[in-house]
Amino acid sequence: MRRGDWTRHPLLNAGRPQVVRANLLESMGVPRRTVSRRCEPPGPWQRLLPGIVLLGSGEPTDEHRIRAALLHGRDGAVLTGIHALHRHGLRKVPVPRDVHVLIPAGRRVSSSSFVHIERTTRLPRARLLDGLPVAPAHRAVVDAARRLRDHDTVLAMMAEAIQRRFCTPSALAHELAAGSRAGKALPTRALAPLLDGARSVAEADAWRLRKRSGLPDCGWNVQLFDSGGRYVASPDAWWDDVGFAWEIDSRSHHADPHDHARTLARNTRYLTAGVLVLQTLPVRLRTEPEVVLDELRAGYEIARGRPRPDVHVR
Repeated sequence: MRRGDWTRHPLLNAGRPQVVRANLLESMGVPRRTVSRRCEPPGPWQRLLPGIVLLGSGEPTDEHRIRAALLHGRDGAVLTGIHALHRHGLRKVPVPRDVHVLIPAGRRVSSSSFVHIERTTRLPRARLLDGLPVAPAHRAVVDAARRLRDHDTVLAMMAEAIQRRFCTPSALAHELAAGSRAGKALPTRALAPLLDGARSVAEADAWRLRKRSGLPDCGWNVQLFDSGGRYVASPDAWWDDVGFAWEIDSRSHHADPHDHARTLARNTRYLTAGVLVLQTLPVRLRTEPEVVLDELRAGYEIARGRPRPDVHVR
């Protein structure tokens, strides 16, 4: 290509700024000094990472940074962590502080700027999402969780992944057991109630209170049916021995007219099935734990003193 002909290359006229390796530009005939000059302010390009150029002068987007990070990791690099979870469609994830990329253990590439490089002997099989290699959801959740410090954030992220069927509790447990020891203590604690059946931060708080209560083990989020096979409810906690249900019902849930109507209908089904149900606001699990424990024990004793309702778990 003659000097200057590179300006007509389709890559440089794509309409949207592209992220490319500097050596690709050189292979197209762009002189190295021209690349350097164009990347200097206020030039039309910018250098995002060593050897990686954004062919535009505007503020780089997350998409630009992710593509640059994967180019930095080289062939076989896999996006993981919070950015990967965004790609999978999870919503209850924190704002990422960097782009987390997995590379093969033997590769000599280091973290740089906004890129966190993690070498691994367990490089997962990537799933292509929007053309990018992304780690499976269970791996991305655990990789993100190991780098976070807030228990509720980790628990909410794990709970959403499980509740929306991106992965199973056992898949998360297996990944924690098989992966790096670094940072695994907090996600291991957060996962414990989810392995038992809890599916939210509030239910995890309830799970911990139940363990202090002295009451027998209970089921979490089981499905109840009456003697005629009609669906009754799916209580947050259920003591099958006495037919006692515990529901953690938030004010925000009841602020929505449709959610409030569903709760009233659920309570009516409990009543007609003869099931005693205790309703607790999530905030009270932390602000009044001892009072809630007394209510829980009292509810269980009342249920134990009554004939067990004719309902069953399916």
